[in-house]
This record gives sequence, structure tokens and C-alpha cells, in this order.
Amino acid sequence: MSDSPKKGLNISVKSFITAIVVIFILMVVCYSLTFIIPGGEYARVEDANGNTVIDTESGFTYKDGGIPFWKWILSPFLVLGASGSGTLIAVIAFLLVIGGIFNSLDKCGLTKYMLDRIAHKYGKVRYRLLPLITFFFMALGAMVGSFEECVPLVPIVVALAINLGWDALLGMGMSLLAVGCGFASGICNPFTVGVAQELAGLPMFSGAWLRIVAFALIYTLLTAFLLIYAKKIEKPINAGGIEDGFTPDKKMDRGTVAFVSILGTGILLVLLSGFIPALQDLTMIIVAVMFLVAGIVSTLVSGMSGKELGRSSLAGIVSILPAVIMILMASSIKYTLEEARILDTILYGAVGVAETLPKWSIILFIYLIVLVMNFFIPSGSAKAFMLMPLIIPMAQIFGISTQLCVVAFAFGDGFSNVLYPTNPALLISLGLADVSYGKWFKWSWKFQVLNILLTSGILLFGLAVGY
Repeated sequence: MSDSPKKGLNISVKSFITAIVVIFILMVVCYSLTFIIPGGEYARVEDANGNTVIDTESGFTYKDGGIPFWKWILSPFLVLGASGSGTLIAVIAFLLVIGGIFNSLDKCGLTKYMLDRIAHKYGKVRYRLLPLITFFFMALGAMVGSFEECVPLVPIVVALAINLGWDALLGMGMSLLAVGCGFASGICNPFTVGVAQELAGLPMFSGAWLRIVAFALIYTLLTAFLLIYAKKIEKPINAGGIEDGFTPDKKMDRGTVAFVSILGTGILLVLLSGFIPALQDLTMIIVAVMFLVAGIVSTLVSGMSGKELGRSSLAGIVSILPAVIMILMASSIKYTLEEARILDTILYGAVGVAETLPKWSIILFIYLIVLVMNFFIPSGSAKAFMLMPLIIPMAQIFGISTQLCVVAFAFGDGFSNVLYPTNPALLISLGLADVSYGKWFKWSWKFQVLNILLTSGILLFGLAVGY
């Protein structure tokens, strides 16, 4: 891992190879499962809103399964034509925009200038800045369901952390890990809590008090984890002469104002999406467009020519292509399981196991089911449509409230987004930060274990008080 800010968004060779190897092993394991697990399907129907959900009355039936070898080999490409591939294509386009613009910002020197200015101004209070940045990202995840939309900000926070005397891991922790934790706490997350409550017939964002308590406890745990690590690896803030050597530049200041103002408008629109439902499906497009406009305007204002902007943007897009390969390979895992018709069989087996467990452990088992399914299906909304029609009847049999099931679903969906190598946003962010998956796992697993224990305790508390 580098000790200085990265140039552009070039995916490091080591990080790329590590991720590719891990994902390919997972692809092989999933293909092997198609020979062991029989095919099967749940009957599905459309609800009143036109969403496809499992029909619990018709139940599950075994079907012929399996997937041809050629289809498995080509699955990273075939997934682009599969049902629901629109989101995948949008993520890839979103990433290419980020790659092009960040490279241009770097080439004109604006990224370094902005980071040096922040370090110069806030270096002496960096330990106050750390919890504020962490809270900001957690709030984005909890209040408006931002996750992939925060990817453009991750390299900025990583470079800022390095400028402030820390490292890339801490930058990832303050940004991606924080937004993942906020997404999971789901105070007003429209993509997990909102969809799950709608499917369960509950008022939108009702029962928020337990999710607010969860947010506060998780924020406390995460902040403590990051502060302890920051103290452990800190370096003097002026090691690179930042504190004494910063010189203001009028052109760069104008570029900074333009970039922050335009991108800030985009973030404001994302925040407003929590109150304006019509914006909720457009958040990724809004961030991509505003980031593109912010990058173009700020680089031109900073003195970069249009020709240089075009050339550097194209180079940035090319440099980000390895991340596209990682995303396609990771997405092919779900495609393989669905084509082989074993995803529903795995789910059916899990529901069967639940019937043998004591009542108090059912809510934890629901948490586990969602954690496992999130490995194969990163999309929170897609999992809600798949799992909630099964989880709700199962919980009702054991006298567990639907509201608590929604919290368990949100927990299971969110935290593992920043742990599983099948999540596109994690893969992209690791590559951009020049952090290998192995190094990330080794650094973050202790927090994940503590967090699972904490959130399991919250679920048992909710059960005990009749939430």
C-alpha cells in the first residue's frame, strides 16, 4: 500500500490480480454447487405494485437444474443480457465517468491542491475531523440509502487520510466502511427498510426508534475502531511540508469552488431524495451527471484546455477498465446460481432449518439468511422482493414481529456489502485505493465480528422488549 496519494484512478496490478483470483475461485465453487444441489423454484406472483414476489401459498417445487459449461465460462458477459442487468450497466457507466473525471482532476493538479488546502487548514484538528467525516458518510447511507453513489468520494477521502498522516485503510474506513454501516442501520433507507416495509404492509419508515439506537451504537463502535487505528499508525502532519509549504493559487481556488459547489448540489439532491420519492431511482444518475459537470467545469476554470481534458478523460476511462472486469465476474456468480435454478433451493433449505430452531434464535437465523444471500445478490431491493415474502410468514409462525424482521433484513444486507468480494462498490474502491482484498479483510474483520455481536444483541433486545 502506498504512503502517498495515488495519481489518477489506476487500478493497481496487485489489487487487481488478488481480486480476480478470489472471484474466480468463488465462480468455480458456485459452478461446483450446481452439480451437488438440485434445481428448484418458488412460485412467484406480482403484488399490487407490480413487483414480482414469492407466492408462499404455491410454495416450492424441484425442477431440472444445472448450467452448461460454456454458459458458465461466458457468464461474465452473458450477465449483461440477463434480467435486471440495467443496474449493472448503470454501475459500469457510472464508474467510467468517475475514472475519466478523476484522471483529469489529477492531471490539472486540482485534486492535490484541494487536499493540501484541507490538510493545511484542518491538520491540527484532524482527530475532530475523523468522526465528522465518518458521521457524514454514515448519515448518507442511513438517511437516503447511498452506497454506490459514494464511490467517487472514496479516493478523495483516502488521499485526504494520507495527507493527514494516516493511510489508505483509514480513508476507506471513514468513507466506504462508514457508508456501509449507515446503509445497514437503515434509519430511512428507501432501498432496504423502505422496500421491505412496503412488502410487509408496514407504514414507510415506521418503528424508527430502534434503528436510530442501532445507528448511534454502530457509529460509536466504528469511530472508536478508527480512532484507535489512527493513533496506532499516525505520522506528523507536516511530514511532507504541507503545513509550511502551502501557497494559495487563485485559479485553483476558483476551480475548487466550482467543483465543491456543483458536486455539493448533487449531494444535496441525493439528500432530498429521502423526502422526494421521484428522485430515489435517479440518485446514481444525479451523482454521475453532477460529478461529470463538476469535473469539466472545475478543470477548465483551473486552466486546463479542452483538448487536454478530453485526452486525460479518455486515459482515465482506459485505466478503470480492470474494475469493469471485476464487476462482471462478481455479477456472474448470481447469474450462474439462477441459471442453474439452485438459488431458490438454497433458500428453501434455509427456511426448513429455521423450523427446527428455538424461538429466540429465529431472528438471528433470519439475520444469517440475509447475510448469506447478500453474498450472491448485492442489491438490497432485489433481496427484499426475494426474501421478505418468506421471512414474514416464518416469523409470524414463531410470534416474531414483522418490524423486527425488517431490522434483521437491513442488518444482513448492509454490513457485508463492505466485506464480500462479490460487491462491485467494494471491488472498485479497493482498486482505487490500492488496497488488496486480503489486506482489507485482515484489517476489517475484527470490526465486522464486533459489529455482528453488537447488532445481534440489538435484535435480541428488540425481541425482548416486544419491538
